Amino acid sequence: MKRKIICSLLIAAMVMGLCACGSGDGAGGSGSESGGSSAGGYDQVTYAYATFNNIPTEEDLDTVEEAINEITREKINVEVTLKPIFIGDYSSNVSLALQAGEKIDVFQSIGDFNNCVSTGMAMDITELIDTCASESKALVGEEWLRACTSGGKLYGIPTYKPIALTPMIIYRQDVADELGIDMKALNSVEDVTAVLEQIKEEKPEMTPLAPVEAGSLGLNRTYGDVDWLADDYNTPVGVLLGDDMTVVDFYSSDIFKERCELARNWYNNGLVMKDAATTTSMAAELMSSGNYFAYIAAYSYPEEDTAASLQAQSGNFPTGAKMLGDAYLSTIDVNALVWMVASNTDVPEAALRFLNLTFTDEDVCNLLIYGIEGRDYVISEEGYAAYPEGEEAASVPYTAQLSCGTLGNFFIMYPTEGTNKDSLEWELEQNKTAKTSPAMGFTFDASSLKSQYTAVKNVINQYLPGLMCGSVDPETEIPKFVSALNDAGYQEILAAKQEQLDQWIAENK
Repeated sequence: MKRKIICSLLIAAMVMGLCACGSGDGAGGSGSESGGSSAGGYDQVTYAYATFNNIPTEEDLDTVEEAINEITREKINVEVTLKPIFIGDYSSNVSLALQAGEKIDVFQSIGDFNNCVSTGMAMDITELIDTCASESKALVGEEWLRACTSGGKLYGIPTYKPIALTPMIIYRQDVADELGIDMKALNSVEDVTAVLEQIKEEKPEMTPLAPVEAGSLGLNRTYGDVDWLADDYNTPVGVLLGDDMTVVDFYSSDIFKERCELARNWYNNGLVMKDAATTTSMAAELMSSGNYFAYIAAYSYPEEDTAASLQAQSGNFPTGAKMLGDAYLSTIDVNALVWMVASNTDVPEAALRFLNLTFTDEDVCNLLIYGIEGRDYVISEEGYAAYPEGEEAASVPYTAQLSCGTLGNFFIMYPTEGTNKDSLEWELEQNKTAKTSPAMGFTFDASSLKSQYTAVKNVINQYLPGLMCGSVDPETEIPKFVSALNDAGYQEILAAKQEQLDQWIAENK
């Protein structure tokens, strides 16, 4: 439903009551024993979450906190402090806050699960989950939880949502209709070229394709059956291709070269934003300007719901969506968004109890996403959420609506107008039937390769944006790119991944 914007995972269950929790591994006791309780005896939990919406004023945030606390005081003896952080600043702000000893008890890893574990930010909840979040554990299941482990220890719970990401082109439906373009005829990213050429010819005032984000035309969403082996899909290092369990150099692969050549063709023919490699603007902002026809991204929802959700967010132009390939699941699809308990929390049990409620309590979950009913949103007779009449995301006192795919349990959030409630079954089926990597559950420990990773990522950041946005020639730049990677320690990372993968295979036959 409207919670379609992010591209990630799923979790829900029944509401847990006051659970009696044992002490966590390597952590203090309950809040009342470790100084984490208020004068009223309630454990104090700070919940840091990423938002794509405006940060509310302290006064407006307080009303949402109090509404949540009316529930949590009774159910789990907890009072929560909400800490919304803008998505662009989230990971760095949380890391710096934890290093400085600032109170954050629950936080999310956003594509950096391994880093959160290797740097000691996340607490081992292997034992604690059974007593403080057993409902969430049962809902998510062992396979998904294995994707959130390292060294045999569990470090978090993945967001419970549709995770089978499918590459799509998101486009202006009104422009396609005006020009008689049959977008439903597109079945692969290669088919997109003819459409972009038609837009350029018949709508010269428009740029045919916008970048999905800085340094990416979205082509990295269309590689197919690739397991990133714990790397960010924007900057992969060593990967698996298809069912082969051999770790390979992705940047020397045929599929990488093909996508770079396609980007170069689009760039040379004026079909894409010329400064896509360096722009700080993202697709939603560019599309809302009316100057762009389409962008390529990946979503885990049906085409109709994806389009409806994205149109609801921008509201400016009729929006369409068309799949350009099939979904493929790997470990990173599960652990791309993982909720963690901070390793230095003074209330580990309370933190996990509250985290469990975000997966199991419909009222808590919807308060976090939508705010106060009547003020920040209204519910129709059919059960759909919408902004009050005359209001929008930027004007209501509180909303985290665009974070709907990142918080707790997607399936107990209110759907938004224009989406189809029946899509939930489709989404659940996609999670079950999408092709899955043979290395699902494998996580790579890169803690002994920090210097190599830093050097390699610097090289990737230098070369990849230009290659993936078409502004440099792949014939000359890919060889330079690979050479620079090898000089930075690239092969050492590949060898370490293969060694750990072989060990994982032996242990999980």
